[in-house]
Amino acid sequence: MKFLYSYLILINIIAVIVTIHDKRAAVKGNWRVKERTLLLLSALGGSPAMYLTMLLIRHKTNKPKFMLGIPLIFIAELIIIYLVLHYAYRVL
Repeated sequence: MKFLYSYLILINIIAVIVTIHDKRAAVKGNWRVKERTLLLLSALGGSPAMYLTMLLIRHKTNKPKFMLGIPLIFIAELIIIYLVLHYAYRVL
C-alpha cells in the first residue's frame, strides 16, 4: 500500500505541474501540452489534483471534455478500486 500512496502522490504532483505549464504556455502563446496527455495523466491517477488545479487557475474550464471527463475518470477509478478491493477480500 505504501507504493500505491507514493505513486498517487507523485502522479498528482506531476498532473499539477503539467497543468500549470500548459496554462502558462497558453497565456504566452508557446508550445502546449496535448489534450491527450492531460487526459492520460488524469487516467493514470492524477485526476483529483488536475481537476482542482484547473478550477483554481481557470484552465480549460469551458471545455466539457475536461470539466466532465476528469470527474468521470475519477469516479471510474474509485469504482475500479472498490471492486478490486471488494473481490480481493472476498477471495481471502
